[in-house]
Amino acid sequence: MKLDYKKTIYVGLAFLIISLFWQTYDAIITKILIDKFGLNQTWSGFVMALDNILALFLLPFFGGLSDRTNHKRGRRTPYVVVGTLLAAFLFVGLSFFDAMQLEKLDAETTLRVEYDNAAGFTEELTVAEWRTISNTMDGQSESTHILDILDAVHKGTTNRIYEETDVLSLADYNDAKDAYYRYLSAQALDVTMASPTVFIVFIVMLFFTLVAMSTFRSPAVALMPDVTTKVLRSKGNALINLMGAFGGITAIILLTVFGLDQHSFVNYTAAFVSVSIIMVVVLGIFLWKVNEPKLVQERIDFEKANNIVDEEETENHDKISKDKFMSLVLILASVFLWFMGYNAVTTKLSDYAPKVLNMGYSTPLLIAQATAIVGFIPIGIISTKWGRKKTILFGVALLTLCFGSVYFITETTGILLYVVLGLTGIAWASINVNSYPMVVELSKGSDVGKYTGYYYTFSMAAQILTPILSGFLMDIPDFGRKILFPYATVFVIFSFITMLFVKHGDAKAEKKSLLENFDVDMD
Repeated sequence: MKLDYKKTIYVGLAFLIISLFWQTYDAIITKILIDKFGLNQTWSGFVMALDNILALFLLPFFGGLSDRTNHKRGRRTPYVVVGTLLAAFLFVGLSFFDAMQLEKLDAETTLRVEYDNAAGFTEELTVAEWRTISNTMDGQSESTHILDILDAVHKGTTNRIYEETDVLSLADYNDAKDAYYRYLSAQALDVTMASPTVFIVFIVMLFFTLVAMSTFRSPAVALMPDVTTKVLRSKGNALINLMGAFGGITAIILLTVFGLDQHSFVNYTAAFVSVSIIMVVVLGIFLWKVNEPKLVQERIDFEKANNIVDEEETENHDKISKDKFMSLVLILASVFLWFMGYNAVTTKLSDYAPKVLNMGYSTPLLIAQATAIVGFIPIGIISTKWGRKKTILFGVALLTLCFGSVYFITETTGILLYVVLGLTGIAWASINVNSYPMVVELSKGSDVGKYTGYYYTFSMAAQILTPILSGFLMDIPDFGRKILFPYATVFVIFSFITMLFVKHGDAKAEKKSLLENFDVDMD
């Protein structure tokens, strides 16, 4: 009894589409909201949380609706087709309004492209150069802070007396740069408020894009179990998740090739259009190769021929014991806490890396994805020897070290971010490989779905809250963007503490194939 790898790969194309979209969405929508429409970190975080808010309601709805669908193309395929086409069309539509807003900013503001990110924006800028920057901000509401800093530098009320040719101290530089970006965002907000039509249409279109994506995620994920016999679903799910990972990597490569991963005031049309075209092309291959009714019938015939019966437990279940219930609560609390830290970083990194470290964000993300994929196999082997809890604690400790160290990375040491996010990928894989199985381990038979719901409720709740809360803190001038990684570190530390007291959810070591070690959720 072997998994049909070719069939499963074709079925996994639907999940590749999903991951391709979300990786692109997370990378560029945050930057558009902040840089071009002038939203602060808090409100941009709220918009970025919309997809998870919708997911709480729409994923179960469309999953259940597809269960009751009777179409000649099958139960799941119609949702994949309609959802993908709508999302791709709307995603291209977003590019027009992004470009329109950029044109308005060019025409109506004093934005200076030469000071955008990599274009000469370094710690070595002299006081005179920074005063030139401040002159473009003269009289603007957000210019006060940067002018105060420059005046203090010029008057010698900082560490030492500066001449016009002296470079700023690192602390002064960071404060000035943060104030400058707030100024640029404030200018964009003034343009948006003066003529909000483009912003309103953009948000409405964004909302419908998120709804379109929500229509087919559950059906796409459910398609693999529909066409795969139960005993092979673990391997099948592993292959599906790997397809999703390749989709995410494809998005990162596209952003790098188009040079869109560092600058703020650029036209993202190439990214929007390219991703949409790939989504439609992959959908075409999916429809060509996946005949859902035929594959479902093959699975049914196979199970009949081999006398494979999927039996539901019929006996009454005792309530979960007090000790196990406490472990469940602690595991779910840990899930919530480490997602609070991790998702804050993944949501805000595209804004943080260019503006704090003066570097692109796509390569570090690509490294993190790659090391996670490479790490699944050895981590899966280690977890069978150490146990799930110990492996998770190792991952959380490593994640704490990684996030905590980023605070000390500056523009001159930015290359270290590649190393840190590479280790972050290994840390996150160590957590993801084992956390969901620990929750399911505490369930009984037909309760698996309910306990799966618990897991996603707590993880999604964190992903709804953390972009808003982290954004609120980043909006406080005394904190700024530099608070992002200390914020994430604190939550990850708390997850280590809660996980430390978990007593149940481990399983006895069992031998797995190499592929089964990839059987994790790739969110």
